[in-house]
This record gives sequence, C-alpha cells and structure tokens, in this order.
Amino acid sequence: MILSMTGYGQAEAILQNKKYSIDIKTLNSKNLDLNIRLSAELRSLEPEIRQAVADKLKRGKIDVFINNSIVNILSATEINENLILAFVQKFKAMMPEIDENTAFQQAMRMPDVITSPDIEFSEVEIQKFFKALENALENVTTFREKEGLELQKDFKIRIEKIQKLNQKTEEFEGERIQGIRERMTTAIEKVEGADHSRLEQELIYYLEKLDVTEEKVRLANHCNYFLETLNLPESNGKKLNFILQEIGREINTLGSKSNHAKMQKIVVEMKDELEKIKEQILNIL
Repeated sequence: MILSMTGYGQAEAILQNKKYSIDIKTLNSKNLDLNIRLSAELRSLEPEIRQAVADKLKRGKIDVFINNSIVNILSATEINENLILAFVQKFKAMMPEIDENTAFQQAMRMPDVITSPDIEFSEVEIQKFFKALENALENVTTFREKEGLELQKDFKIRIEKIQKLNQKTEEFEGERIQGIRERMTTAIEKVEGADHSRLEQELIYYLEKLDVTEEKVRLANHCNYFLETLNLPESNGKKLNFILQEIGREINTLGSKSNHAKMQKIVVEMKDELEKIKEQILNIL
C-alpha cells in the first residue's frame, strides 16, 4: 500500500476548563518540514509533540495548529476587585464630571484587572492531550491511505498500459529490421568499388546495434518491479521514483534505436503515461 503525503486530521481535548483543538495539515515535500503553532502553556511539551508527529507521519510539509478556547469564562478567570475599585476612584478624581458607570467601564479596560490563572497540567491531563494528538495523527493517516489508494489504482493502470505498448512493438519488429536492411543495402549498392563483403559485415553489426530486445526485456522487468513495490506493506515513494527513472531510460533508448515511425509513436504514448505518473509520484510518502 502506498500513502499520499496530502492529508488532514483533527481532534480535541478538554483540559482545565479549556478546549484544545488540534489541526494537522500535510502536503508533499522531499524531507520532513514540520511547523508547530501552539499556546504558551504547551511549550514545554513541544519536543514530545514534534517527535510524535515525526514518528507517525515520517515525511512531508506538515503544519500542526493547536488552539484553545475557554469552556467556562467565569471559572477560567480571576477578577482583581481591589484594583478595579482603585482605577474607578482614580478616574473620578481625575475627571469629576464622569459618572460611576463610565469610570467602571474605563477601569475594566486596564491591564491586570482580569487574569487567567497559570496552568500546570497533571500527568493524567498530559496523557489525555497526547491521546487526542494520536487521534489527530490517525485521522491524517486514514486520509493519506484513501488518497494513496486512488493514486495506486491510477499508477497500476498506467504501468500496465506501458507494458501492453511494450508488447505491441513486437508487431513492427520484423518490418522495422527489414526496412533498415533495405535502405542500407540500397546505399551499399550505390558505392562504387566497395568491398561488399565488408559492408555486409558492417550491416550485420549495425543491425545488431539497433536491436531493442534487451531494452524491451529490461523495460518489462522494471514495470513488474514497480508494481511489486507498489503492493509492499510500506509506502516508499523515493524507491518508486528511482524505478520510474529506470523505466524512462529504457523508453528513451527504445525510441532512439527504433528507426520506425509506428514504433516511435508507441514510444511517445509510453512517455505520455510515464509523465502522468511522474506528476503524482512526488506526492507519495
């Protein structure tokens, strides 16, 4: 099974009257590019969060957003009544014309009149948070699996088409060799005083150089190897990309040696299918 590097997962945990929402988004990247944004009270957990994400998702451009919202505003804040009264009295002394309500509204805007208590998580709460993080990561993996399954189906169809096109070249092999032989024989006959025995040997050598049997066999083997790797339990996008490079080399050599219009047309079709796979292979984990 292959995994896409595109994914999304979300989970939540309520800790000390706050709801922590974990959102993870992933895109393709050659290496692990991990960006984490979280609130101040979770800073001490960042190394463990980073390790957990890296262990699970392996590779890709990964953005982790951990936001929080207060569940109960009354129990989550502390109001400094003495400080508020002091501000009200100060405002009224400075501006006798203002009424009590206006002075109170101004006082509530001043710093430190409403504060949130410092948060210290217990071991149980920390475990609860990491359980939510694990759920979010599992959701990302599920998303990646679904995307990967669709890509796997597409790759299989295109590789099998390349295999069929490779087999189709057999139809033109005799015609191709005969055409090359006739063109070269005609050219040899026009050479006056030539050693026809030697030229015949050169013709045989040249035809052997244009033989594409080995390229077709290697191409078939590389295609089979790609399909085998595609079905392995572990997703390995880099390895699949290397195999595609080998497939591309054999197709290019086949095209350069074919010297036959219909075979070259088949080679173009092969290249078209290969390019469509290459466009998506970089998104495989």
